[in-house]
Amino acid sequence: MALSTMIHTHLPPALSGGGMNRISAVYAHQGVASDTKLNRGARRLAESLTTLLNLNIEPLCSRKNLQYSNWDSFDDEKHNTPTTSPKEMIADKWRELHGSSDWEKLLDPLHPWLRREIVKYGEFAQATYDAFDFDSFSEYCGSCRYNRNKLFEKLGLSKNGYKVTKYIYAMSAIEMPQWLERSRLMDTWSKDSNWMGYVAVSDDEETRRIGRRDIVVAWRGTVAPSEWYEDFQRNLEPIGIGDAKVEHGFLSIYTSKNEFTRYNKSSASEQVMKEVTKLVQFYQGQGEEVSLTITGHSLGGALALLNAYEAAVNFPGLAVSVVSFGAPRVGNSAFRAELDDLGVKTLRLVVKQDLVPRMPGIVFNESLQRFDDITGTLEWVYTHVGAELKLDVSSSPYLKRGFNPLGFHSLETYLHLVDGYLSAESAFRSSARRDVTLVNKACDMLVDELRIPQCWYQLANKGLVCNEHGRWVKPRREPEDIPSPTGEQAHDLSLRIEMKESYKCCMQAKNLAIC
Repeated sequence: MALSTMIHTHLPPALSGGGMNRISAVYAHQGVASDTKLNRGARRLAESLTTLLNLNIEPLCSRKNLQYSNWDSFDDEKHNTPTTSPKEMIADKWRELHGSSDWEKLLDPLHPWLRREIVKYGEFAQATYDAFDFDSFSEYCGSCRYNRNKLFEKLGLSKNGYKVTKYIYAMSAIEMPQWLERSRLMDTWSKDSNWMGYVAVSDDEETRRIGRRDIVVAWRGTVAPSEWYEDFQRNLEPIGIGDAKVEHGFLSIYTSKNEFTRYNKSSASEQVMKEVTKLVQFYQGQGEEVSLTITGHSLGGALALLNAYEAAVNFPGLAVSVVSFGAPRVGNSAFRAELDDLGVKTLRLVVKQDLVPRMPGIVFNESLQRFDDITGTLEWVYTHVGAELKLDVSSSPYLKRGFNPLGFHSLETYLHLVDGYLSAESAFRSSARRDVTLVNKACDMLVDELRIPQCWYQLANKGLVCNEHGRWVKPRREPEDIPSPTGEQAHDLSLRIEMKESYKCCMQAKNLAIC
């Protein structure tokens, strides 16, 4: 079995049924004996891999240092507390929190203000999964289930104080197994593209709190088993004018376009840069300080780096930072050097047990730089960039032990661990507020004592509704939630009008102040 077939990225929320009926239970019982040898072999292979990669996975039976002997009291305690801490005014410290000093003295121990900002950007990345239509029997499979004006409201993110201004769509010019989520139906919203993320901007209240107008780009990660990682370990492709090279599969997703498609007549790169340019010019034109924060998980973290590189080239002096979760390596050491020279600040969150950040280049990576005096700089070696905050599954008393690649890589696992992180030497913080239940949205990582079902995040009745005749049917989408290229153009026009009105109000206020 190839290594990559053992690694699973973020999967769609439980679209394939819940429990077992009696017949399937009987078959499962009968299959136990015949599967014993296979299970033993799989366990031995997993143990060999963890030893090879120094993952130090603990066996299931070794869970220790649990904070609660009575988990019922845990339920009572946690269910009656808020899931977020009060927002702090961080305007005076925004540059340090945004990485101006590479987060020096802020990561270990982790500054509480930085922890909150990391979780905020992580939730923006998680939104690209929670709103994604995974249903292969839907004509809208691969799109966002909500229009941009409803996205944060539907996902409970309005509290963060940002407004979505643009959706991003992507395709790929190379063949990648199961990367695109496609409908099984003939008549679909798009046969070539997937919704890949969005651009958002902070509102006035949040802008005052964080000390600048913050433009956010959130990129969606992978939603299928990661056999496609096999395609992402071979070719480095030049980017820019120097020696920088990046993985050609990532670059293909970021730059591919086709004039005969509905949503990718322009590439994801062109879409996002057009929107960012518009917002930067508008808010800088009003005399505001502006930052660009790009976030993503898994593949989304790789796209975030490419986006940051392009933005820094086009906007010298703009504060550009990347906050990525479980992201793979993207390019060579020259690419890292160019990002450093451009002033891009990158904070990578990595779970120690997660395999994905070790790829591409499990063997040939930045560790070979110690031999540069002998070999010279190797242009084909993959290299991570930026500062790293390493998290550990074994630090949390709420997470199962054992080999669980899907759970290790889940973004919700990352957010749980960073919420509980104090320092490399400290125990999981007892005052962590983020809802532990979220961890099991699309995996099975929580200890059984919590009694949280695995993969619980799904549409009610798998998206079916009972109509007026008592028949269960797939509902029609609300017209405003149906993706439409003309709708994108109409939105761009309405946004320009809104920005002009905002500018007029601003100028009137300034004139009144002068008077």
